[in-house]
Amino acid sequence: MRTPSFRLHWQRQSQVDTHSAHSFLISLLRGLAALQVAAAHLRSEMFPGLRELADPPLYYQILAFATAFSHQAVVVFFLISGWLVGGSLLNKLDQPGAMTAYAIDRATRLWTVLVPALCLMLAVGAVTGTVSLAQADFSAANDYSAASFIGNLLGLQTVLVPTFADNYALWSLSNETWYYLQFPLLLIVFTGRTRVRQLVAATVLVLTAVGLPASMTVYFALWLLGALFSRVRIDCTTAVRAALLLAAAAALVFLRATEGNDDLNPGLFVKHLMYSLPLLAFLASMQRPLAASPGWMRTLAPAAHLLSEFSFTLYVIHVPLIKLLRHLGMQEFGRNRLVANQPADFAIYFGMLLAIMAAAYLSYLLFESHTFRIRRLLKNALRSQTRRPAIVSASIK
Repeated sequence: MRTPSFRLHWQRQSQVDTHSAHSFLISLLRGLAALQVAAAHLRSEMFPGLRELADPPLYYQILAFATAFSHQAVVVFFLISGWLVGGSLLNKLDQPGAMTAYAIDRATRLWTVLVPALCLMLAVGAVTGTVSLAQADFSAANDYSAASFIGNLLGLQTVLVPTFADNYALWSLSNETWYYLQFPLLLIVFTGRTRVRQLVAATVLVLTAVGLPASMTVYFALWLLGALFSRVRIDCTTAVRAALLLAAAAALVFLRATEGNDDLNPGLFVKHLMYSLPLLAFLASMQRPLAASPGWMRTLAPAAHLLSEFSFTLYVIHVPLIKLLRHLGMQEFGRNRLVANQPADFAIYFGMLLAIMAAAYLSYLLFESHTFRIRRLLKNALRSQTRRPAIVSASIK
């Protein structure tokens, strides 16, 4: 049967499992996005900026370009989060207790990683002499205070408190937290069983949209696009798939070339949309068995899955690890920066990147890998609590 050049199908259920090609690609993108952010921040912390050098060597220019897509990588995180998280909730929306289960899933996903990560940041601050553990501080202006600690757990960084311990990568987790809250509210507006419930959800949704920073509200649209495309399957030819992937890559390079220090602000939303749409369409066109995909995809699948598994931990803790490595470099070698025109320093850079990845994987094994176990315990405890009143009522009768 001939493959149509381009045909869209609407799916009632998102199809995400480890045996599909697009699931492999999502894992690969999620892992590479976290690696891109870590590599970009390590380069900016350890090497001078490209514009600071009069005649930078070619190999440094290549490194600078290759690690210049951290903001675009965060957008990819939003797209994938919408696809996976939003798509999962849509799949289970008709099930009893779907919203309660969703709340437990989101809280455990964030806090299983964030709580130990924030403690690590505090420990690194103590080692580097940035903070004294003997002095308690509750000021919202202090990035090491108890208020900042709690605020970062609740997604209030960049809204009411600073990112904890000057971990500037945590800004996007505030976006994620609020998107986790806003999406079910949006669903209740359209699917709520009563008008009162719909009205309350709409009111809270509008208040959060108005009260949050403008960029956070605008980029919720990209998160929603990810959720939308989780319901879409595209049948097309290999040539169309290649064109979609090429369009996404070209838009990425164009955005990087035209915006020297781009950010996620409303003025750049359309440019971020330029690569988001073809990328999502490409993923939707790859909803087929992994076994029927090219051999390189099957070969890379285990590595992509592994990198994806600890990508969240890598994203959250790479900044404090960089600060710790810089402190150790100053203590042991008398310098905390690298030189761009010395090839040996590039070996040090990649060694540091590998060390950060190894530490992140170890942290994943200690904490994040137990997310599903903690989640199951909480859900079982909740079920036992809901059964108890029924048992007591039955015994009284």
